[in-house]
Amino acid sequence: MSRKKYNSNHKVVLITGASSGIGRATAELLLQKGYIVYGLARNSEALQKIKGLRPIPGDMKDETSLEAAVKKICDEQGRIDVLINNAGYGLLGAVEDIPIEQARRQFEVNVFGLARLTQLVLPSMREAGSGLIINMSSVGGRVYFPLGAWYHASKHAIEGFSDSLRLELQEYNIKLVIIEPGLIATNFYKLAEEPLTRYSSNGAYSGVAKAISHNLSQSYKTMSPPSVVAHKVATIMESKHPRRRYLVGKLARVLFYARHLLGDGVFEQIAKKQTRQSK
Repeated sequence: MSRKKYNSNHKVVLITGASSGIGRATAELLLQKGYIVYGLARNSEALQKIKGLRPIPGDMKDETSLEAAVKKICDEQGRIDVLINNAGYGLLGAVEDIPIEQARRQFEVNVFGLARLTQLVLPSMREAGSGLIINMSSVGGRVYFPLGAWYHASKHAIEGFSDSLRLELQEYNIKLVIIEPGLIATNFYKLAEEPLTRYSSNGAYSGVAKAISHNLSQSYKTMSPPSVVAHKVATIMESKHPRRRYLVGKLARVLFYARHLLGDGVFEQIAKKQTRQSK
């Protein structure tokens, strides 16, 4: 690949899931800071509304569109300095109720799409002798709650994938950082509530499903804004020696330490409280 000369002060960034939520907030902040930002998402209309963003309509399940996205950026800029793997969604519902094809789709978007895009970007970073990959996991990648098995499984997979890949990339001066958001006020919870209601609101797990749905809607009002994650991304990008992972947003640290300091038994007592609907 022929490389273009460029101003090192203007790093080239690719963000997936850039049309809304954390992805959009991150894109807008990085654009304000002068970065060259490409945003990939299915919602091309929403991408077009972000001033200064270089939109790339694409689907994380479609390898052809991922290949085209990376080629477009490398053709135009000569490299990709930062990859922010943000795209993903939550599939909530009892394991017994969720059709296995829906579970496969969860992994196609959250894990395999992320992995394939990473594969496509790495040659450019290796050639440059530097790069940064930020994988958006979740505090749900290290804790667990009922009716979230497939979502938690996908985020636990990202954690293991990222930790192993980090070791592979060290000799090429490519950094890999995991962000683990807590409760962030985005459309994530509204979208996750749809399969929860569709698959589990009328069966054996209806009581738990209705309680979780109620508690999510109540807690949404006090969740952290997406900007807290965006600012953490900017801090990581400006750091010479970023940490391996960052807990960000409401309850992220509380939930993590509740499990890892108090143990699984105590943590599960806390988790069970989420299955009881508030009066």
